[in-house]
Order: sequence, then C-alpha cells, then structure tokens
Amino acid sequence: MKISIVGAGYVGLVTGGCLADLGHQVICIDSDANKVATLNSAGLPIYEPGLQELMARNRAEGRIHFTTDMAEAVDHGEVIFIAVGTPSKEDGSADLQHVLSVASQIGRHLKSFKVIVNKSTVPVGTAYRVQTCLQAELQKRGIQDSLFEVISNPEFLKEGAAIKDFMHPDRIVIGLDESTNYKTVHQKMELLYSSFNRHHARTIWMDVRSAELTKYAANAMLATRISFMNEIANLSDLLGADIDSIRRGIGADQRIGHDFLYAGTGYGGSCFPKDTRALIQTALDCGSQMKVVTAVENVNDHQKSLLVARVIQHFGEDLSGLQFAVWGLAFKPNTDDMREAPSRIIIQELLKRGATVHAFDPLAGKEGYEALSSDLKHFEELSRLHMAESAYEAASGADALLVVTEWKTFHHPDFETLKESMNHALILDGRNLYDPQMLQDLGIAYQGIGRRNQLALNFKVGNRHKNQESASAS
Repeated sequence: MKISIVGAGYVGLVTGGCLADLGHQVICIDSDANKVATLNSAGLPIYEPGLQELMARNRAEGRIHFTTDMAEAVDHGEVIFIAVGTPSKEDGSADLQHVLSVASQIGRHLKSFKVIVNKSTVPVGTAYRVQTCLQAELQKRGIQDSLFEVISNPEFLKEGAAIKDFMHPDRIVIGLDESTNYKTVHQKMELLYSSFNRHHARTIWMDVRSAELTKYAANAMLATRISFMNEIANLSDLLGADIDSIRRGIGADQRIGHDFLYAGTGYGGSCFPKDTRALIQTALDCGSQMKVVTAVENVNDHQKSLLVARVIQHFGEDLSGLQFAVWGLAFKPNTDDMREAPSRIIIQELLKRGATVHAFDPLAGKEGYEALSSDLKHFEELSRLHMAESAYEAASGADALLVVTEWKTFHHPDFETLKESMNHALILDGRNLYDPQMLQDLGIAYQGIGRRNQLALNFKVGNRHKNQESASAS
C-alpha cells in the first residue's frame, strides 16, 4: 500500500520505518526542512535502538523517503497518518493546534478518497474536529463529495523498545464509526496490518471515541501502578519492609503480573505525564473528576524530589561546598529523551542549595545539559553543573552518588573503585539497582527506595563537618 505520514518525529519515524519494512511504500512529510534534509542524507533527528539500521535498509530499497511537500504526500497516500505533537497546555489539556493545522493542509490538497488516521495521542472528540477542518477546506474549494474518513489508531510504543512494540504488538486498536465508507476503510486497514494478524487476530475494532480514550486509559493505568508501588516503597521505608520482596510477592499473582511494579524516582517522558494531565482535564471539562489519576500525578511529583530530600536528611539544607554525582539523565534507559525526566528536578534542587553536580549519561549528556540550561534561571547555578565523560569521572570526589536512570552500564560498577574515589562512600539508589547487604559488607553507605538493612540510615552528617574542619585547620 501507499502510505503517507505527517510528522517525522518519534511516532512518525518509527511508524514509517516499520511500515516500510513490511513492504509498504512510505512518504514521511515534515515542515522542518533541516530535519527532512537530515533524514534524506541518512541521518536521524532522534535516537531509538535499531531505527538507524531500519531506515538505512528501507531507504536503500526505495520504500521510504522524506519531503516537505504536502501536496506530494497527500497525492501519494491511500492512508494518511497524522503523527504530530500534542504538547500540554498550561491547564494540562492537549494542545491540538498542530493536529488541526495538518488537517486543514490535507484538506487543501485532497483530490480523491483518503483514509485519515489520527496516530497522535489526542483527546476524545479530536476525530470530529479533524473532520470539521477537512470538510471546511473542501467547501472552500467547492467540493461537496466525501473524500475522506477520519479514524483513530493510537500508538502504543515504548521509547527504547519502539520497533519491537510495533513489529510484535499486543494489540492494534482501530476506532472506526459506521458510515457509507465503513467497508472500504475497514478493508484498507485490514490490509495495512495484515502481517500482524496471520496467526492471531490482534486488531481490536471499536468506535472512534472509545479508541481515543483507550490510549489515555492505558497510560493512566500504567502510571497508576508506578505511583502505587512508589507509595508502598515509601511506606516500606517507615515499616522496615523490603519493596523488592513485596514486588515479587504481588507480581506472582497472575491477576497483577510483574510489569511496572518497580519503585523509583517517578515516571517521566513524553507520554505518562502529558496523558495523565490531559485525562484529568478532559474529566474536568465534562464536570467530573479523575480522583485516582489526580492522586497518581501528585504522588509522582513528590517522588521526583525524594532523592533530594534524602540528601538534605544527610547533609542539611545548605549544600554549599558539597559535590554530588548523578548517574543517568534521560527519563529511562535506551533513549536520550529528557522530557519530564526526574533528573531535571533533582539536579535543579541540588544546584539551588549550593551544591556542585557532576552528571553522566551514556547517551543524553548533550540533551541533558541543554534541558537543564533551559530550566535554570541563574548562570551561577549552571556554572556548578559539569557533564562527565564517564560514570567514574562523575563519582570522583563526590560526597554522594545519586543513581537516577537504570542504564545497564550502571548495574555492576566496580564498588571498590567507587569507594576509593568518592569523598564519602554514600550511594542514594533511585532505581534499587544494588543489594543493600552487599554494599554494607563493602562498607558503602546505601539507601535505596523501600529497601531493608540500609547502612545509609546510620550515615553521620558529622563526617562532613569533620572533613571541613580538617580542611580549615590545614
């Protein structure tokens, strides 16, 4: 089939690359000429494991190319995906200006029947608004024929595993309402995704409004699991229980399962924060409240500051003269995405209190510095932020190490080297990567989230004052 995808961002590129790999002829269009030039010259504007190779293969075989020409894209595609950004407004609702602008642009070039697919995560009722924009443009051109059908096909892609998620989907949700074009559209979408339905029927058909809400409901459910486990972990700290044992105990229940049960420093990224807020605002617009989802948001906001609270517990509010190592900047491993990353809150708060921060991320060093530069209002604070070339460089001379992102390269460090190079052998583990008993045996003060037997609970702030007094005396 001939497919056009409007938006060469994360969702658009993964969708386009994977559909091309299935043999479809794909055009991706983006208004950013520099991005299109990068893509046509074998570059990528984003990082996603395996995407570079996927694009190179399909570009070489002529199944995908990139353009800024909307007329070309509309003429090409039997199915046209809208995959542009829907950022949050100040009230938390989804900003649909890019989606609706694209709809109007498509309407200016329609000449024959097309299936218009909302791939972007959009609130309930967006398909109707897209339809209205399209129809208005056709009327301006004096065209009364129905040249389109707007449907919903939300994406369920995890950053860092997006190609696997697309090529081996749990389900394909398609929202399609009854109309005169129902049979034609149904056949086209069945053909488009036929590769995934050969052995098991993975497509779930429903009405458009239900499909639009399904994406928000799924992300809100996953966010709820994360915030719930973080609350249980915080309670475990107070009760002397161990969250890792609890996770295994409840995850063995088949009704619950093991996914999204890890305690940590809170969720971030482009989906969970944005989608939970949009769902809350959607309910408010209907005169209702999403009480559980609102609580999920509140717990997550608190959790992002937990490591800072523990630093203050050990060293006090004034962190002047202290140096902290931060391992991990991106909101999750295998991506350079800094959107809503807990590291941004943690580092800002440390710098505001006078600390010096040495940070390292295997992939998001440049992106992390740029994000933090935009966050910080005072240059003096930014001058105390240093981006290290390695994890051990970041930890050298540190008064504490904060583990923020669970990159695999952080799972098995040389603890003896860390102990020798740090000013204080104190690890505040925001992802529960390490065994508390093992670190205790090594003489390293440790505090995870909801973990038992934590030597860090007996860590003496007096060590700091002793070191400062010794330095003054000398």
